[in-house]
Amino acid sequence: MTTTALQQELDGKEDAMSKKILVAYASKMGGTAGIAEVIGDELRAHGHHVDVLNVAGVEDITSYDAVVLGSAIYIRRWRREAVRFLRHHVEELRRRQVWLFHSGPVGPDKDQEQAMPPAVRRLAHQIGATPAVTFAGRLEPATATGFLARRLASGSLAGDARDWDKIRVWSADISAAVEATQRSNWHRTTGTAR
Repeated sequence: MTTTALQQELDGKEDAMSKKILVAYASKMGGTAGIAEVIGDELRAHGHHVDVLNVAGVEDITSYDAVVLGSAIYIRRWRREAVRFLRHHVEELRRRQVWLFHSGPVGPDKDQEQAMPPAVRRLAHQIGATPAVTFAGRLEPATATGFLARRLASGSLAGDARDWDKIRVWSADISAAVEATQRSNWHRTTGTAR
């Protein structure tokens, strides 16, 4: 086998193992968008085709094999557009692997898991997604919007608490799960082996 033929065969195997993944986000001050970009970069580094998009602009998910959805969590609430996305795509998401995350905690509570809001918890259950993982957030005077956020950003809670290593490890775990599912004969639509 020639070097070119071997490379083409290897490229074909790599394409067969890669999946098209949507990383969608709903961000208030840019912190969640930054996390989504890093997740996308990590998934690409593992050979997947990834689109990182603001959830407000996502209308169709039929071309994606898996979906990662993240939302800023602010006063124990997800962004409206993220909840709307889950509601609108329940049936399609049931047929895909789905991971959820939220970001926002800063200060002394930055490493504490945050409960999913009730509506998100119900939708995640309907879809079959695991509970959202919590990532620490970012609160900076330059990006803070709203009276309360600007006030907090001028005090001891200000700063970028995002844990990039934790985010990258979680992203690599997603890649491994996608690849493992692809290698098996598991079929998400019916939940049975084919």
